[in-house]
Amino acid sequence: MTAQTTAEWRPDPLLTIDDVAVWLGKPKNTLYAWHSRGKGPRAIRVGNTLRYRRSEVEHWLDAHTDPER
Repeated sequence: MTAQTTAEWRPDPLLTIDDVAVWLGKPKNTLYAWHSRGKGPRAIRVGNTLRYRRSEVEHWLDAHTDPER
């Protein structure tokens, strides 16, 4: 990696389950249930906690947006 490439790269923020619950307007228990069933936005297990990449939540929202009429 060059110095210029390194300066341009930004990590995708990892959101807590609280962050995502507030964003989606859903209880945390719903997010835990979705995760255990393989539904909802993809999550990353960091130790014993779940983290969500912001881009994964945005992608999931896009995939579940009703088509225009």
